[in-house]
Amino acid sequence: MASSTQLAVIGGGPGGYAAAFYAADLGMQVTLVDMEPNPGGVCLYRGCIPSKALLHVAKVASEAKHATNWGLTYPEPNIDLDRLRSYKDGVVSKLTGGLGQLSKQRKITFIQGKASFVDAKNLSIELAAGGTQELSFEHAIVATGSSSTSIPGLSIKSDRLMDSTDALNLPDIPKTLLVVGGGYIGLELGSVYAALGSKVTVVEMTDGLLPGADRDLVMFLARRLEATLDKILLKTRVVGMEEGKNLIKVSMVGLDDAKLEQEFDRVLVSIGRRPNSAVPGLDKTGVVVGERGFITVDSARRTGAPNIFAIGDVVGEPMLAHKASHEAKVAVEAILGHKVAFEPQAIPAVVFTDPEVAWCGLTENDAKKQGRKVEIAKFPWAALGRALAIDRPDGMTKLVIDPETERILGVGIVGAGAGELIAEGVLAVEMAALASDLKLSIHPHPTMSETLMEAAEVFFGHSTHVYRPKKKI
Repeated sequence: MASSTQLAVIGGGPGGYAAAFYAADLGMQVTLVDMEPNPGGVCLYRGCIPSKALLHVAKVASEAKHATNWGLTYPEPNIDLDRLRSYKDGVVSKLTGGLGQLSKQRKITFIQGKASFVDAKNLSIELAAGGTQELSFEHAIVATGSSSTSIPGLSIKSDRLMDSTDALNLPDIPKTLLVVGGGYIGLELGSVYAALGSKVTVVEMTDGLLPGADRDLVMFLARRLEATLDKILLKTRVVGMEEGKNLIKVSMVGLDDAKLEQEFDRVLVSIGRRPNSAVPGLDKTGVVVGERGFITVDSARRTGAPNIFAIGDVVGEPMLAHKASHEAKVAVEAILGHKVAFEPQAIPAVVFTDPEVAWCGLTENDAKKQGRKVEIAKFPWAALGRALAIDRPDGMTKLVIDPETERILGVGIVGAGAGELIAEGVLAVEMAALASDLKLSIHPHPTMSETLMEAAEVFFGHSTHVYRPKKKI
């Protein structure tokens, strides 16, 4: 069976379905190919959405314990794993079903299967239901995403060794859990299991959690995790794993080459992700894949084959769903002949731990690496009325400012709800707002959003709630 389409989108994640939907809205004939029964991709089926559903449950459990500080004492929660899984799966089902309906409303042809390139104009699709389908296209967008990375040479065949997908399936609540990798996925899932009752150990080979993130922000998260997790082992690497009876024996090497052996009920490996660029037949198209496995694209997301574009995790970092969605629109507009480029000033990153960590634009670390002179303004949440009222003073809002123009170059926030607050920072950076713009924008009181205004006031030296005199009006 053969068919043709104006635009073939390979991969139905946040980049792929955003591209397909946008192209259809602009009048293109679109075919979307993915292995899942509905659009959604890893983010919706096995990543962003199910993890946030579980993190919400973890937050409720943590707040129940925290409530003893306010005079409210609750009994230990009785966890019904089947019902918890059902809740998480229900959220995913509603969203994927909704996307399936939106796809039909847009008259997008959805093919469930695995696509291979025959050449730069044709695909061969191995259908999930059996058989193959040939599809010719005028343009294509590759949005195949990424996959979890394993520890080279250390993987063992064991049901007790999990990746992020396995962990989200909640096979059980282990008494002890080792999380290998102190990045955002490991810390988010480790926090979930800790809130559900597991004794969680995190092992990270660098000298700090969330490698690459601003240390001022990570400090607040590290303090809380030190209290909620069993152990955090920094500058430590896993060198061996062996399955025992109902456990995994793990060998590690830490500071000064000290050897450590410990047994865990389960091990979660979360050491990063790799791009899914090994699309069969891609080498027959003129598309170039770089040394790190990312597909090479220009600012319009066009590959080495003029009619093939690529977006999302498969083209480079940051590997974030919202980045892929915005790249999707750039690619579609480029296909339609518009002069466009993907050149954001601020791509927000959020770690949905407790407290949340979020940042956008230029970081202080980036400025130092670039030798760029910046001025830093920090507002501690311990001076914020709303933060004290909800008993969450463990936070900070930080602005990175150009000292000459007073333009806001970057924003970092750590604290309860930081992921929601960072959007204002993105807007400020993208619009080239000045510190005075943020300072003069009246924020409602008492709210957490006031911290952005107050941080701008700190820059000028006359924050109402922090005494750090600096400049005269």
